Amino acid sequence: MLLNWTVMILYNYFSAMFVGPGYVPLGWTPEKSQDCIYLQYCKVCQSYKAPRSHHCRKCNRCVMKMDHHCPWINNCCGYQNHASFTLFLLLAPLGCIHASFIFVMTMYTQLYNRISFGWSSVKIDMSAAKRDPRPIIPFGLSAFAASLFALGLALGTTIAVGMLFIIQMKVILTNKTSIESWIEEKAKDRIQYYQTGETFVFPYDTGSKWKNFKQVFTWSGVPEGDGLDWPVRDGCHQYSLTIEQLKQKADKRVRSVRYRAIEDYSGVCCPVTKGLKTFFTTPCTEEPRIALSKGDLILATRGLKHWMYGEKILDSAADGGIRERGWFPRKCVEKYQYDSETDQPVDGEKKNR
Repeated sequence: MLLNWTVMILYNYFSAMFVGPGYVPLGWTPEKSQDCIYLQYCKVCQSYKAPRSHHCRKCNRCVMKMDHHCPWINNCCGYQNHASFTLFLLLAPLGCIHASFIFVMTMYTQLYNRISFGWSSVKIDMSAAKRDPRPIIPFGLSAFAASLFALGLALGTTIAVGMLFIIQMKVILTNKTSIESWIEEKAKDRIQYYQTGETFVFPYDTGSKWKNFKQVFTWSGVPEGDGLDWPVRDGCHQYSLTIEQLKQKADKRVRSVRYRAIEDYSGVCCPVTKGLKTFFTTPCTEEPRIALSKGDLILATRGLKHWMYGEKILDSAADGGIRERGWFPRKCVEKYQYDSETDQPVDGEKKNR
């Protein structure tokens, strides 16, 4: 039984790793050219981003139905490998629970057979069993320590991976991804902030958990659809989600603040020369850091107390359209005062968005 768990775990693990999430074909455009206005354009892949696809900086490709980039499989979790990745998250805790049961019963049995009860004391002799004959595998002090350590690993894996499985099942049963759940939350915040009176309805939720489940898990192992076109619920547009993404990007540009670098920053994760607070409060995220030179202009979109996240303003003709985004220490920049009316958003325009 334990070997069966191992085979199934490794099969789904390597399937998620080597099958991959599926990528949007390079140079892809929608069938109807007028639909391009509803889509974002990826300068790296030189193609439009299909609905539910996102560009992954690690894979350097636009991933179909991207959920997240997983470092443990060194690949993205997306359209093609979402089922195998989720099955791996299910089978790994089940196998660890079985292994934990074996470890607990082994230690209990072996310790029970080595206990000597006296009038005033209880002694445990790890050299040999008192009641039963010696086991096939000698169980001494080192074996007991190894079993106890393995039990801790098995229980830790059960809790950690089991929580990831629960998170994945929640988004699968609503036919979402982790990124799309975040987009939906930001849509509600945007509507509430600007009081537009809109009602955002997630277009890909069929309303039935079973139907949502079948879009990911099939008997053939191949998910439904082609990863580019998706069925939508009644009353929704094929590009409802992408239109909302465009609105959120426009809102981000309105809310962003321009900064200028006053100190050089090499782009290291934990800079020692920028102060102890900056060193110890570095963002715990896989998002990159950007190197700064004195005088660089940055468009900041969010931030922490000692760190900020933004995009470096570059000459698009010189850099070939490459964007440099990431975290940088707040200590290295100051607000950039500029007078150009074209650079400064008008208050009336911001209120009307």
